[in-house]
Amino acid sequence: MQAKQMMLGLLGSAILGGGVAVGGYKLLEPERTNAPQTVAADPNVRYTSELRSSNYVVPEGLNFTAAAASVTPAVVHVTTEYAPKPSQNGAAQMDPFLRQFFGDEFEQYHGRGQGRGVQQGSGSGVIIAANGYIVTNNHVIDKADKITVIMDDKRKFEAELVGTDPTTDLALLKVKADNLPFIRYGNSDQVRVGEWVLAVGNPFNLNSTVTAGIISAKGRNIGILRDQNARNQNMGIESFLQTDAVVNPGNSGGALVNLNGDLIGINSAIASQTGSFVGYSFAVPSSIVSKVIDDLLKYKVVQRALLGVSIQEVDATLASEKKLSSLNGVYVQGLTEGSSASEAGIKAGDIITEINGTKVNTSSQLQEQVARFRPGDKIKVTYLRGNDARTTTATLRNATGTTDIIREEVSKAIKYEGATLQPVTKQELSKLGLDGGAKISGISKSNFRETGIADGFIITRIDKNRVTKPQDVEKFLEAAKASQGALVEGVYPDGRKAYYPIGQAD
Repeated sequence: MQAKQMMLGLLGSAILGGGVAVGGYKLLEPERTNAPQTVAADPNVRYTSELRSSNYVVPEGLNFTAAAASVTPAVVHVTTEYAPKPSQNGAAQMDPFLRQFFGDEFEQYHGRGQGRGVQQGSGSGVIIAANGYIVTNNHVIDKADKITVIMDDKRKFEAELVGTDPTTDLALLKVKADNLPFIRYGNSDQVRVGEWVLAVGNPFNLNSTVTAGIISAKGRNIGILRDQNARNQNMGIESFLQTDAVVNPGNSGGALVNLNGDLIGINSAIASQTGSFVGYSFAVPSSIVSKVIDDLLKYKVVQRALLGVSIQEVDATLASEKKLSSLNGVYVQGLTEGSSASEAGIKAGDIITEINGTKVNTSSQLQEQVARFRPGDKIKVTYLRGNDARTTTATLRNATGTTDIIREEVSKAIKYEGATLQPVTKQELSKLGLDGGAKISGISKSNFRETGIADGFIITRIDKNRVTKPQDVEKFLEAAKASQGALVEGVYPDGRKAYYPIGQAD
């Protein structure tokens, strides 16, 4: 009896203690506030907070269901179609860099298959505006002939390609629809290692799949974008969020969200020899996504700001060799003459430790901080020179060394020698891997009818002159009339390259 009373007493104490603990938690829990919303380039795109604010509130408990329910309707299935482009052995070949990270099975679900006829691909996308703007990965839609978006409610739309940025593996699509569910941008800067996240996408064509995991690391550089962009002489920018949420082929372009349901990243890659998930995956952080997409909305091209330094990560070997006083920061190997860093007083041998008060210890962290700004923006750079810590203000520049904002040149169709010359659409540029050109039509009733050129031919070069717009064709061919003629180079919509001599002397 006495033992029974003792047990009841202990049970009562435990219940009381639990009640006090819960009560204490509720008393200490900060009052929630509604984060201010900032209007982005498109009025339908909303942020949950300023990208540099500190209003992020972690929901009480692991509320996966609430976040999943709010996010899933705004994640779409992106399907693509490709005309067959046989290789020497008659089969479409997968990019070796994609195979390295996705494996051979990638083609079956996500890349171009090797069957005959029209080939198909599959990925995911995230609606960021009620009027139909959708973010996905560039590699999901790269070189596609047709892009189709399937909503969570099974509605289907053909998508227009608004713009791409291969350096961050991002693309912006637009569908003709209104009042769509969309996801607000969260603040990836405030994401912490160990924080719970959800990945939402369409792996293996399984629509609306939600998986959970934690942030495993931040600022991760895996080399996949740098390797692919090197061939096009572009600079790959990688500072991925690494997570152990299960991501498989078809998840690319899908949402990585926090427990508030805010978009903190776009799922982009897995590291796998088999093509299936083996423990970790990578997402482009929302700090980069929001800036790139705003640029595409405002200017149609991404504004790439440069500090103008060549850098190396500091390790024990470098510190010993250069007699550095710290292992923190990024070592400045050299500077571009007239660069923003040079004009700000930074010299070779300095160690950059912070950008706008944010610590940078790796090249990818430095790139991420700079990549969120535009030419003409000013940033504070903290660096070490010997044991002396200094801070300077650098005005960022573009690749041409100026602070100008680059805007896409809007070209119009023209009539020349009886034919019509039109600008090439963004989707055709992406599909054919072009950076400009002029599409010709109306050949049969023009002075081009005897040249052998067929309607739909895209002129990309006349002699050694690159054609970027219809007006270039008129300018270069007019100049060639006084000479021995010209050689016109280009490509047909199916990928066939062709060369035509025009006005050659007998």
